[in-house]
Amino acid sequence: MDFITIKVTCDSALTDVLIAELFEAGFDSFQEFDDGFEGSCEQSQFDEKKVEVLFKQFSKVSYTVKEQEKINWNEEWEKNYNPIIVENRCIVRASFHEPKPEFEYEIIVTPKMSFGTGHHATTYQVLDYQMELDHQEKKVLDVGTGTGILAIMAAKRGAIKIVATDIDDWCIENSEENFALNNVKGVELIKGEIDKVKQADFDIVIANINKNVLLDQIGDYARRLKLDGQLILSGFYESDISDLESEAMKNGLYKIHSTTRDKWAMLALEKRSV
Repeated sequence: MDFITIKVTCDSALTDVLIAELFEAGFDSFQEFDDGFEGSCEQSQFDEKKVEVLFKQFSKVSYTVKEQEKINWNEEWEKNYNPIIVENRCIVRASFHEPKPEFEYEIIVTPKMSFGTGHHATTYQVLDYQMELDHQEKKVLDVGTGTGILAIMAAKRGAIKIVATDIDDWCIENSEENFALNNVKGVELIKGEIDKVKQADFDIVIANINKNVLLDQIGDYARRLKLDGQLILSGFYESDISDLESEAMKNGLYKIHSTTRDKWAMLALEKRSV
């Protein structure tokens, strides 16, 4: 399936506004930079007229749009990919790397996409926190699973049931392969939005997405979480913590831990009775 990628150059003060507007226009994956951001969506979801109308409102914003064919990430990553080591306890490596049994946790990835491999500071921080969080006999929901590595870590940490969701065909395909590579069985993999998840008794919910999606869906996460359960959020900047914490409190979720890395943040919240 082909994708549309939009590269936006703008002042940082406009980034959140434009991402929110593009999310409404069908774009579902974003990556921020110092001078703007990139967004992507399936070609079938792209509405060129809606995008043109949006950017006519901002005279000092420029953008380019291009079609992107499905890439052979195996070939690309073999040229450039290096294993990721998380706090000297976990290694995330590709299938073409040598095994490293000396690490407490070894996660093997066959790449079909570019996000969720542990290279990004958000994924790194969630993996780090997971290694300290009790998963034994727990039910875990991984929203926006991507490569599936956070669900894989949950399995390695002893989770009894794992549900993983994503809206992207590539991610569903990739996570299935990665679950098999890591001998992780029994994951319920759902293609679609959070409303496709009917279960409401999870001990742990993980969502490593982006600020706007998290703010929009935090109530959905809370409703699927047990009392005293934990919600782990990432995919946003350190400066966004207060906004997310404020929205979380409206849904009975209270901060118990947070970390930052390269200006990106991870937030852990606990569900309490109101």
